[in-house]
Amino acid sequence: MKSNGKYRLSQGYIQIYTGNGKGKTTAALGLAFRAMGNGLKTYFGQFIKGQKYGELEAARISNGMIIMEQYGRDTFLHVKKGPSTKDKEMAHDGLSRARIAMLSGDYDIIVLDEVITSLHFNLFTVDDLLRFIEDKPVNVELVLTGRYAPQELIEVADLVSEMSEVKHYYKKGISARNGIER
Repeated sequence: MKSNGKYRLSQGYIQIYTGNGKGKTTAALGLAFRAMGNGLKTYFGQFIKGQKYGELEAARISNGMIIMEQYGRDTFLHVKKGPSTKDKEMAHDGLSRARIAMLSGDYDIIVLDEVITSLHFNLFTVDDLLRFIEDKPVNVELVLTGRYAPQELIEVADLVSEMSEVKHYYKKGISARNGIER
């Protein structure tokens, strides 16, 4: 469907990219990049992440076609210590900001990167995320990424892809590299 010379989605679906393998965020970024090539705008909210990643610069130079915000501190969450109050506040704020973006009519695609992992860290509840999904306008594509997708999300999704690790060079001590993992 075209609107004012711009392609618009007549029907948006819910996609989940999950699993313990590499590539969930990369798949969502690829979708945003493809969408941009078709005149579609993407809002990309990154939960848990506050570090510098190459995609932040790419979004900045996308001429407003990909808007990216981060809702995390510049440190990693520690599984044993659990999230801080600040981590929870940032995640809730992120969900609110993403909802505003989704309902604004300005975006064709909403990506909630690492939102599923946020559930695993108890930054908010599955019910919080299900309420967000219920608010999705019909013509908006919603993409959720992160490990540990609960069955409740899988059931409401239209597409679920699981990235599974077969082999990873992290196990050889190779850390995240600029331009490849960050």
